[in-house]
Order: sequence, then structure tokens, then C-alpha cells
Amino acid sequence: MDLRLEEGRRGGRLGWRAWVILGAAWFATLEVRPLLDPDEGRYAEIPREMLASGDWITPRFDGLKYFEKPPLQYWATAAAYQVFGLEQWSSRLWSVGLAFACLPLVFAWVARLYGRDSALLALTALAVSPFFVIVGHLNLLDGGFTFWLTAAVLAFTLAQTAPPASAAERGWMLTAWGAAALAVLSKGIVVGVLAGAALILYTLGERDTHTWRRLHPGAGLALFAALAAPWFVVVSLRNPSFPGFFFVHEHFTRFLTTVHQRVEPWWYFLPLLLLGVLPWIAPLVRAGRRAWAGAAAPDTAPAAAAAGSGIPQFKPLKFLLIFAAVTLVFFSASGSKLAPYILPMLPVLAAVTGAGSGAGGELARHAARIGAALVVVIAAGLLVYSTRRNGYVPQQALWWALTGALAALPAVAVTFMRQASTERRAPLVTAASAILAWQCLLCEYTLIPPARSARELVSAARSFIGARTPLYSVGQYRETVSPYLGRTLQLVGFEGELRFGLQQQPDRRMALAEFAARWSAGGDAVAFFDPGVWDECRRQGLPGRVIAADNYTVAVSRL
Repeated sequence: MDLRLEEGRRGGRLGWRAWVILGAAWFATLEVRPLLDPDEGRYAEIPREMLASGDWITPRFDGLKYFEKPPLQYWATAAAYQVFGLEQWSSRLWSVGLAFACLPLVFAWVARLYGRDSALLALTALAVSPFFVIVGHLNLLDGGFTFWLTAAVLAFTLAQTAPPASAAERGWMLTAWGAAALAVLSKGIVVGVLAGAALILYTLGERDTHTWRRLHPGAGLALFAALAAPWFVVVSLRNPSFPGFFFVHEHFTRFLTTVHQRVEPWWYFLPLLLLGVLPWIAPLVRAGRRAWAGAAAPDTAPAAAAAGSGIPQFKPLKFLLIFAAVTLVFFSASGSKLAPYILPMLPVLAAVTGAGSGAGGELARHAARIGAALVVVIAAGLLVYSTRRNGYVPQQALWWALTGALAALPAVAVTFMRQASTERRAPLVTAASAILAWQCLLCEYTLIPPARSARELVSAARSFIGARTPLYSVGQYRETVSPYLGRTLQLVGFEGELRFGLQQQPDRRMALAEFAARWSAGGDAVAFFDPGVWDECRRQGLPGRVIAADNYTVAVSRL
């Protein structure tokens, strides 16, 4: 692999060949893995329905109003469908693509302020993180949200290290405001809480009120409102129930109560964070200590221009540490916890590690060895789990485990080579190897029973489903069924996460007795049953024959 570096201004840039290789590694399994329940099915289906209906304002899930999240990812994915068609890879393109974009984002920021070598270490740290790579390869909102929030935070730090009242300061602050608006359109108003709390704590700790005077709030708020506000206004006018549900239920109620039934202990995110930084935890600790107690900015940073102005020099690495801490504490205090919530911590911690570790090539070697050991341990652990739970290991899962171990070998190999040319390539070889290895383990996980996707179920049932065949979902809603069928389903005796939509559209409700009467009347129809519900219906004499089944769903044809 040709991973030569090309020198550039302000610390250097990475050659295009390196980015092509990293990109090829990152997107290698985009089409291979099935959509996983529930999230990947949900975020594939909502854009499909948006494109099919032509309504780009009111998101719908299984034909029902769905106001839990803003629309930016829905819009982008619907546009990808329009261009590339409805595919597994096109459904993931926006989320996985923006997660990948965090790599050049972190590289560019560290290179600008701390030089190319530090930037390479930061990129390597982020690419080796198992938590970042695995979550970043799922069709979730968190990949896009993390990119825009990280862009806002890093642009803010560049504005604060620019010469006071300069065009650079204004430009970077407007970039920060714009990125913050896109983060809001990605996942909601939590952006203001995380960034605002970090700014308050930093300025209190540093006694630096000048930071507030450099926010350019007039132009910034105008840009923010121009980008973020129109959709909220229009969707609220079309749907009066939207503001109460989105702003109150999905933000304040989610944080303050356990209504979403995602209750976890306060320390829930700590082992996940450890998994995210474990390959480079020692360099991170060293870099964190230096960043907290160190100088304001490196000598090469634009902040040096402010030295004679009487304005305190901004400490970008310390601000990033505070931002990461705020993110961890905020979500740990929340009554609703999901693993991907802390994803925005990892790019900024990788930036701190690369910029402040002072470890040179040792960081890449350290990360490669620990990362490779983790790959082997986790791959073997999944195989043991499959054997104990299911009594066997699927052959494809075994192959993916072996491929993941092999993918980690180049990273380990370069750690034992001390030639100058190898030293330059080691960080990028480590990054590409880790990206591939963690994807292989994700593929291994998806193949180990129980079934985590309806892809095979739908494939087996598809020949029984015509263009006009009525479709029912009885006692459950399997999120990956609809995107693979390209059809919505009639819910029967089930609400789940679609409760709000059913309350808004009560005519879409169907009780089990009504379904049984309609089904028993005869005619072409297919229903996807909860296994327990199907067993009960069958005992009561409901007609039909099973055409496909897995651990979670039984597909039944009326004919």
C-alpha cells in the first residue's frame, strides 16, 4: 500500500492515496451486513416513506406520524435513495459517511494547530477505537450528529485561537454556528446543552470573559435560525401536536424521567467509554494531564497573535476535555441511556491524545498491539457465546472472525519495524487495519443467532407477497420488515414506539378480534406474527400456513 505523506502548509496534509485507502477500508462492508433491528430498520424506512409519499416535512414510520427526531438524516437518505436506489448501502451512506468524515475533520484540526505528526496520531487513535468504528458503521443518527457537533466545537476553538476581531475569527465562528444548526437538525436541541455547558465551565475555570465577546452572536444566531428554524416552524404549523411531543416529551421528559424505559445505572457509560479509548488509554491520560495543566496553544497556532492584546489565550485542548466531561456527565445523569449517546466524546478525545501525547510513533504501536489483542479476544468471545447459546457457530461467522484477526496483522507487523519509511506508514497501516478488523467483528456478530434482521425472513416470504397483498404485523412491529419489502404494514394489537402516531391517527388502529374476522373471511394476505401471538391464534383455529420464521417473527400466508 502506498501511504506516502505529502507536505502541505500549516503542518502538512495527508496524501490522496492514503484517504482513498482509508475510505475503501471504511466502506468495505456497507452492503454486506443486513439491516439490524430496530434502529437500522427504522432509519432506512422513514426516508423510504418520505420519498414514496413526497412529504418531506412530516416524517412517518409505517405510515404514522413520527416526531421523535429532526429530519436532516431522513432528507439525506431519501435523496440517496432517489439517486442510488433503495439499497442497504444507500440507507447507510449518510450516517456511515459522516462518521468517516470525522477522521479528516480531526486530522485537519490537529494538523492546523499542532502539526502533521500529531494529526496522524489523532487520526490513528480515532480509527483504532472499537466503539467509534462499530457504532459509526450502523445506520443511526449518532454518526451524523457526532460529525456536526464535533465540527461546531472544533470550529469554535479555531475562532477563539484566531487573532481577535479578525476575519478568521468571524469565519470560524459562523462555521461553528452553522454546524451547530445542522447538529440540531440531526438530533435535537441537546447541542446547546453540551456546547453551552462546556463554554460556561471553561470560562468560569479560566476566568476568561473575553471568550463570550468573540461569539459573534448577531450574525451567528441569524445563520443558526436561517438553517435550523424553518423546518420546525413549518412542521409545527402542519402538526400542532409536534412542539409538545418533540420539545417536551423527547427532550425534557426523556432526560428527567424513565418514561422511555431505557433505565441504566449511573456508571453505564463508563465501560463503554473504556472500550472506546482502551487501545490508547495510556497516551490519552498523559495527553489529558498535559492539556489540563499546559500552555494555551502551541507556538505555531494563530492564537500567538493575541499575546500582546491583553486577551487571555484560549486553551483548545482544555476546552475539549471539558466538553468530553460534560457529555459524559450529562448523559450519565439522564433517565434514558443508550450506548451511542457518548459517541461525540471520541473524536475530541482522539484530538487531545494526538495533540498532547508527545509519544511520537509509540502511540501507533501501542494502539496497534492492544487493538489487535482486543480483536482476537472479542472475536473468540463471540464464537464462545454462539457455541454456548446455540450449540454451534455459523460458518460465515467463523470466517468473519478469522478475517478480522488477519486484518489486524499488518498493524501488529509494522510495530516491530523501525525503519524510517515504516515509521511514517505505521499510523496509517494501523488505522486501515483497525477499521477493517472492527467491521469484520461487526459482520461476525450479525451472523450469530438469534436473528437480528428480517432480511432472510423477508427473502423467504417474498414470493408469497404480490403488489396488492394486504400485509399485517400482529403483536409486534419488526422494524426491518418494511424496508426490505418496500411496504408499510397494518399494525394489529400493538403500539410500541408507534403509540404517538396511533394516537394521532386512531383510524389506523386494529384490534386482534377485528383482524381475526377480516383474516378468516378469506383472500390473499400475509401477516408477520409475534411467535407467542401466532401460537395462541393457531390454537384458536385461525387459518393460515407458515411461510417463513425466525426467532422473533413468524410469517403466515392466508392462502
